[in-house]
Amino acid sequence: MKSDADRLITLGDPRSAAAEAYRTLRTNIQFGSLDNPVRTLLVTSAGPDEGKSTILCNLAVAIAQAGTRLTVVDCDLRRPSVHEIFNLSNDKGLTTALLDEKGEDLPLQQTAVPNLTVLTAGPLPPNPTDLLGTQRMRRVIDTLSASAELVLFDSAPVGFVADAAVLASRVDGVVLVVSAGKTKREIANRAKGILEKANARILGVVLNNARLDSSLYKY
Repeated sequence: MKSDADRLITLGDPRSAAAEAYRTLRTNIQFGSLDNPVRTLLVTSAGPDEGKSTILCNLAVAIAQAGTRLTVVDCDLRRPSVHEIFNLSNDKGLTTALLDEKGEDLPLQQTAVPNLTVLTAGPLPPNPTDLLGTQRMRRVIDTLSASAELVLFDSAPVGFVADAAVLASRVDGVVLVVSAGKTKREIANRAKGILEKANARILGVVLNNARLDSSLYKY
């Protein structure tokens, strides 16, 4: 099993085919939003354990390495992992900010990557969906997008809880992660339908854990 540090292949092995794939994903998102710029982007998955958080964090590193100033927000208030991937404290985070009546306390943390800050999930609440649907959450999104060029949001899987659907209606775009050989077609279609009902702007789908054709990377 990979350690949390090993999950950041864009840092550990930047010349690898996987790291290049993240840079391609970065470019595809940029070109896919030329007419309607994306300042807030949600990354979610059809089901659990499909690698959405690893994909989001590596994408964030690739974007930061290109010179864009961005913030990652862990909105998976059920099984948060962004703090583990970046080796950060989770004592304070998004839930701390949402409990702040003034809405001014955003405990952002610097990472080892220039241009990249993180707002971890914070202490887990009993009512994640309700918290994410509050006006305070809307204010947090507005505050973050005003101070960064891009904000990436991680969330719980869209096919199983309502958290992602609530967030999807409040961001500029959504990327859906599915896992090759694992995600069932009906689960993926259900996730897509839920996002569409939430009036989400689906930018595309990332196929994770696909078999690598080494002949494509000889150059």
